[in-house]
Amino acid sequence: MKQPVLSRSLRLTLAMLLGLAVALTAASFSAFAQECRGIRESVLRLHILANSDSQEDQALKLAVRDRILELDSVLFQEASNLREAEEAAARELERIRSAAQEELRRQGCGYPVRAELTNMYFTTRTYDTLTLPAGRYDAVRITIGEGAGRNWWCVLYPPLCLPACGGQALSEVLTESQIEILESAEEYEFRFAALELYQALKERLENAAEE
Repeated sequence: MKQPVLSRSLRLTLAMLLGLAVALTAASFSAFAQECRGIRESVLRLHILANSDSQEDQALKLAVRDRILELDSVLFQEASNLREAEEAAARELERIRSAAQEELRRQGCGYPVRAELTNMYFTTRTYDTLTLPAGRYDAVRITIGEGAGRNWWCVLYPPLCLPACGGQALSEVLTESQIEILESAEEYEFRFAALELYQALKERLENAAEE
């Protein structure tokens, strides 16, 4: 059966509509990506690596987490932006490491502990009701022993590790549109996935260039 032939003007109209749709989608994603970049450049994350995935080592990781969160309520009280939070973290890094080491000893464990302020890649992660976009974040990383086990993470600044501070802390650091992104993962599911794919590819290419 012969297929109908579209007129030149109709083909042109369809092409223009398709181009407009692509442009609008690209613009929407670009705006989303820019907001996500603002989120990444405004928060300081905590990343704790367990020695292994054994039940005992995972329990030790959580004990270290609880000890560090006791410090979190004190260390970043005066920070009003990411730079000040990082300065506080760098200043107190040995104190953080010592607290983690002391907790391990209290638990009868002799694993060494490393603490560092670093910039590292995270996939899209959900913490409580908030979803953080994939990409590189500044983070305080605690490595217990071999650091070969499952990790635990949260946000040190603003202090989202402490649920009571969450809502107020967010509004003091992020814009309304950025908070909406964090709190509306289902609405932005496709864009979160697209951004993670882009960031993962970017990370792979940058790592390859350094080798």
